[in-house]
Amino acid sequence: MKKEHIAVIAVLFITSLCFYLLYKILAPFLEPIFWAILLAMVSYPVFKKLQRVLKKKAFLSAIIMTLLVILVIVIPFTLLMASLANEVVGTYNSVEEMIKTGSLQAYVERLREIPLVQTIWVRLDQSFGLSQTQPFDFLLKNLQQITTFLFNQSSKILKGLSTFLFSFFFTLLSLYYLFKDGDHLFLRVKEVLPVPPKERDLLIGRFQAMVNATIFGGILIAVIQGILGGLAFWVLGLHSPVLWGTAMAFFSFIPVGGTALIWGPTCIILFIEGAFLEGIILLLIGVLVIGMVDNFLRPFFISSKTKIHPLLLFFAVLGGIQVFGLIGLVAGPLVATICLTLIEIYVQGIHSREASEIKPHK
Repeated sequence: MKKEHIAVIAVLFITSLCFYLLYKILAPFLEPIFWAILLAMVSYPVFKKLQRVLKKKAFLSAIIMTLLVILVIVIPFTLLMASLANEVVGTYNSVEEMIKTGSLQAYVERLREIPLVQTIWVRLDQSFGLSQTQPFDFLLKNLQQITTFLFNQSSKILKGLSTFLFSFFFTLLSLYYLFKDGDHLFLRVKEVLPVPPKERDLLIGRFQAMVNATIFGGILIAVIQGILGGLAFWVLGLHSPVLWGTAMAFFSFIPVGGTALIWGPTCIILFIEGAFLEGIILLLIGVLVIGMVDNFLRPFFISSKTKIHPLLLFFAVLGGIQVFGLIGLVAGPLVATICLTLIEIYVQGIHSREASEIKPHK
């Protein structure tokens, strides 16, 4: 083997090793960096306007925009979580009191008197022998153990909260530098991309369109679901419709469960309290109205903006969540968009070469 070949192999090996080590070093921070990039892309137009007002003072503009992100995201989210925690504790205490006083069992007995419920209960009893079980006695006997278990889980909750705060700190840090040096970094990325200028602009444009459609589409759907959920709570006379509507808007970003994590337990509580009509109406609204908004509007809105088929978008979102976690909600469609754009660039290149070959020479 020639010395030149050995030198090339050595350079490739060292380069690959360096990039692998760089990936291992940055791996714990890739998710915060990714979220910072998304936030920067969505809010960058506001940053440019602020920069013009402040006469292009990048340092001051970046600090103000980072503080605005904290005000817009962190404070409302913290207040919402605190309110939800109070509601959950109050509901838990109410159910515990109903179990101790026997009113919960009385409600269930009333529920069993409904003909449809009686028919279902008889079928379940025939299949599983439910008459031999005493679920309420079991719950009363083990209430102390359940409380102890929930108390022991508080350490895990605090650990998860500390991890979230840790990641969010690095997201804000990355966001600040993306605002401050964003133009320079964007130019460097464009220079590094190994594609011609026309195809490079197409790739970047599709990337930006997907990010905007995913983020703004998600926000639009969250607002619609929050309004519908709040109205449903208000019409049915349930307490705190504004709080629970806002909670549904936030929970709509959660891929698994989503708004059902709010209206589902509420339906159960209504059934337990004997408000069967309200529970059935809320269940129908949750499944047929609130749930359908996410199932139909999200694929339609994003696919119409990015030219991705709704079926491919559906699998890209689910697969992205499975591979990347919550960040896959955006990363999955982004990967699909980049792949489709690269295929489009390749096909356009083939067509242009064929056209140049058949073009008559003068």
